[in-house]
Amino acid sequence: MNRLFNYMLKLPKAPKIIGILTLFSILGLLIASHPTKSFFNEKTDIEKRNDSLANLYNPEIAKQKSIKLDTFFTKLQAKAGFNGVVLVAQYGKIIFKKGFGYANYFTKSTNNTHTPFQLASVSKQFTAVAIMQLYEKGLLKYEDPIYKHIPGFPYDSTITIRSLLTHRSGLSDYAFNMDKAYDKKLPLTNQKVVELMLRLKPAIDYRPNAKFSYNNTNYMLLAYIVEKLSGMNFREYAKKNLFIPAGMSESFVYDPMHPEMLRTAATGYVPQKGGPVVSEFNHLDGVTGDKGVYSTVEDLYHWDVALNDEKLVKVSTLLEAFTPQHTTPKLLPKNYGFGWRLAQLENGEWLTYHTGWWHGFKNYYLHNPKDNSAIIILGNMANHALSKVNIVQSILYPEKSALFLKGEQAPNEFVQVGN
Repeated sequence: MNRLFNYMLKLPKAPKIIGILTLFSILGLLIASHPTKSFFNEKTDIEKRNDSLANLYNPEIAKQKSIKLDTFFTKLQAKAGFNGVVLVAQYGKIIFKKGFGYANYFTKSTNNTHTPFQLASVSKQFTAVAIMQLYEKGLLKYEDPIYKHIPGFPYDSTITIRSLLTHRSGLSDYAFNMDKAYDKKLPLTNQKVVELMLRLKPAIDYRPNAKFSYNNTNYMLLAYIVEKLSGMNFREYAKKNLFIPAGMSESFVYDPMHPEMLRTAATGYVPQKGGPVVSEFNHLDGVTGDKGVYSTVEDLYHWDVALNDEKLVKVSTLLEAFTPQHTTPKLLPKNYGFGWRLAQLENGEWLTYHTGWWHGFKNYYLHNPKDNSAIIILGNMANHALSKVNIVQSILYPEKSALFLKGEQAPNEFVQVGN
């Protein structure tokens, strides 16, 4: 590049002007074909932060943790019937991933890291991020009353977008409050549920914003609002604005009108004395926003990275989603943000996570933005195997094992590992 500048300086005036214009044209093409930060070798603050965390990764310690995780889940499968797939990452790098048991007991196909699972309520964070994207675009505000986006919504302005995000709306659960009005032979849709709400106006359960009460109606309505503001159904929106940008090529929102979508997916089971029984689908499976996302542990890892890399929304926007929203009458140690559950440890730190349980699927996803770490456990057997997730947390963070175990004794081979 310097030689080109020197050569042009030696040219006569007219060719020199032409040469300079040509140089700027070349530079323009180069910059257009390369992001500015990479062309000039500059990194954003987020990239610098993530690189700094990645430098904390120690392959030897990661190997020790991986061995302990393998030991734990192998025993969990043998003793508690764990059936599913696990991926654990720390400092932005995968340290353990493995499948256990069967995706389908009839065909004997095994679970693997590319097996799609119904995420159940872990789906709610995707709905929350979709709302945050619309917020960043200025298409909505968290304090907007719901009737602003759903004309004829039969409740007053105290029920807002924030009320839905934080489960403080006071609305009753759509799965029960209009149960007799549904034709259970046909899949419900968000549109049908909203139409029934507008017509029947189910009574609210408590004064809006007075307390926290987890309720699927809230996230069904949020998905409906995404549809109204984006002009596309929620399945299309999630694919275009969430899954593709995050690199989640194996993820989708289930549509009961297209059961072929589940061709490679795991089947959900309920344990019985005679053997696992398939958990049947029902009319509620057509509703999106509160559940319905199918994904793999590999894709959820891509999702985790995308959140940390600002590929979906700004980190500053996520910060509010990871902040306890229930502060009255006091800050509760069991709390909720926007689409994520929050739990406070005795040292004051907050865990950002969500669980899910639907049709035999039981899941756990811990997203730790403080050190770009994640625990992703997807199960397709509705038993109590995940009740020991605190041991997994202790393996990942042995220096905090006392906080996770709270006096519970865990075998030394699970928790004694270097930092």
